[in-house]
Amino acid sequence: MARVSEPRPVNLSTTGPPETVLDPEPTEALAALEAALAEPEDRRRAAVSSVVGRFPRFLDGWARLGELARDDVEAYACYRVAYHRGLDRLRQSGWRGSGYVRWRHDTNRGFLRALQGLGRRAAAIGEHDEAERCAQFLEQLDPEFARAPEA
Repeated sequence: MARVSEPRPVNLSTTGPPETVLDPEPTEALAALEAALAEPEDRRRAAVSSVVGRFPRFLDGWARLGELARDDVEAYACYRVAYHRGLDRLRQSGWRGSGYVRWRHDTNRGFLRALQGLGRRAAAIGEHDEAERCAQFLEQLDPEFARAPEA
């Protein structure tokens, strides 16, 4: 007969789920993206692509490249890269698969922008299950995201 262990106390947090804030991107990458986004429309996508080529771990660079994509498939691919790189960065920052990743922290915006874009483009190419998962994940990470002014 299996031995029943003593009950363990449950520690409930009074502050809610933990919150993860990503480390800042390199200053040089932020400046390069800002300059690329200021390029004339006909050169903007290539300029952002160049920034991503120089800084391939730059989440907001990938997310912005997704926004500038030529079609839904290209956008989906850019957002997916940002999403997976973002999950890696979140884990490196202590995230354990749950808790908040809020828009109010500038350093989280690239990941959240990518997750939102991935959901939208998944829906556009008929990946409705994935689109729904993205929407649910976004709501779990930041329940206030839908009200974010830049979102």
